[in-house]
Amino acid sequence: MVLSTEERFTTALHCTARVWRQALDRRLKDLGVGQAGWLAIATIAKAKAPLSQTELADRLAVETPTMVAMIDRLDKAGLVSRVGSETDRRVKLVVLTDAGTELFAKVKTEADKFREELLGNVDKKQLLLLTELLEALQTKTESTL
Repeated sequence: MVLSTEERFTTALHCTARVWRQALDRRLKDLGVGQAGWLAIATIAKAKAPLSQTELADRLAVETPTMVAMIDRLDKAGLVSRVGSETDRRVKLVVLTDAGTELFAKVKTEADKFREELLGNVDKKQLLLLTELLEALQTKTESTL
């Protein structure tokens, strides 16, 4: 069976994202938090403004009850805390604690090293073209949700 270029692309996209996260997770195993935890911490740290539990769940593509349990674990570990929204008292925002910020710095350092190892020899023009394609596909896909 011969796959179309489009099928090969989508398979490569999915599989590469999965194995990238798995490989990085192996590098981060000594930090005491698993893939779901460091992904949540990185997402919170990179957000321009504090995220609600629902917004965080959406960004991580998990169900809200799953996210609540994850936040509970991260809160118990002292990595995040929930704070009330100033505009809606029903909403809880998730923010990093000092320990969470320190953990994110470690995650970022390892992720930067890993990224450099994998992408350091890739032609910068090709990398930019592929990045722009992926960003455009993300935007187009998000508009269908």
